[in-house]
Amino acid sequence: MVNIFAVYKPLLRWVMKLVGMRPQRVEIEPGTIMNFWVPNETPKKSKNSNNNKAVVFIHGFAVDGIITWQSQVLALARKYKVYVPDLVFFGGSITDRSERSPEFQAECVAKGLKKLGVERCTLVGLSYGGMVGFKMAEMYPDLVESMVLTCSAMALTKSISDAALERIGFKSWSDYLLPDSVQGVKVLFDIATFKLPRIPNFIYKHYLEVMFDNRKEREELLEALVIDDKDFTIPSHPQRVHLLWGENDIIFNMEVVNDLKRQLGDRATLQYIEKAGHLVEVERPCVYNKHLNEILTTLLEDGEQTQRSL
Repeated sequence: MVNIFAVYKPLLRWVMKLVGMRPQRVEIEPGTIMNFWVPNETPKKSKNSNNNKAVVFIHGFAVDGIITWQSQVLALARKYKVYVPDLVFFGGSITDRSERSPEFQAECVAKGLKKLGVERCTLVGLSYGGMVGFKMAEMYPDLVESMVLTCSAMALTKSISDAALERIGFKSWSDYLLPDSVQGVKVLFDIATFKLPRIPNFIYKHYLEVMFDNRKEREELLEALVIDDKDFTIPSHPQRVHLLWGENDIIFNMEVVNDLKRQLGDRATLQYIEKAGHLVEVERPCVYNKHLNEILTTLLEDGEQTQRSL
C-alpha cells in the first residue's frame, strides 16, 4: 500500500500554492539550511494594510510546519503575509552545528526571516514552537512585535517537565514524542487530543514511517530543552502576548497556563477553547481560526497605533 502521507504531502503543497504560498530554502549560514513556506510576493506595501503584516507560525515537536499549521495558513494566507519555517531537523531543515538549544532554533528562524525581508512580525507558536518563540522575542525584540502562544511554556524547566511527564505517564520526552511503534504513535495523539477519533492502524503505521526523520538529532533537541529551575529567570518581554489554549490540554494544563499568565502580567491575555487538548489547532481548527483571526486583528491594529504614536 502506498504511504498515505507520501501522497498527501505533494497534494498539500499544491493546495498551498493555490492560496499564494511557496516553499523556499534559506541558507542561514554555511552548513545550516532552513525550509520556509513564504508568500509568493516579497514583502511590499499595499493598499490593504493587513497584507503588509507578517505572521510567523512556529510548529511543535510532532510534525513539520506546514502540516501542523495547514488549516491556519489556508484561512489566513490571503489576509496576511504568512511565513511557516521548519525548525532545524524538521521538514528537511538541517545544520552541521552541534547546537540543539531553543536559542539556536530562535536564531535560525530570526536570521531566515531577515533574509526573506521580514522586519516586524507577530509570532504564533505551538508547544515547542512557543518556547522557541519566547526566545525569539527575548533575543530579537525589534523583530517580534507580538505573540500568540498555544499550549506552551516560557521555558521547559525541570519542575514543569517532571510534572507534565507524570501526568502523561512517561519517563522522558523522547519516549513520548519519538515513538517507535504503531501503538506509540496512537498514544502520542491520544494524549495530545481531547477525544481521539477512530483512526485505522495503517494511518498510524504510515505516520510512523515518514514523520520521524533525524531521530538522534531530535533526541538531542529534547535533551537540550529541559533546564534546571535555578537557571531560569523570567525575562522582561516588551511584546503583547495572547495565550490561546486547549482547555483539556493535559501536557501543559491549566496550572501551567495560569502560572504563565501570572509571569507575563498585564502584557498577557488568556483564552480557552473547550473540548480541545494540546493539539487544539488540529482538533478544533474552525474555532481556533476564529479566535486567532480576532486576536491578530486586535494585535496588529494596536501595533499600528503604537507605530503612529512614536
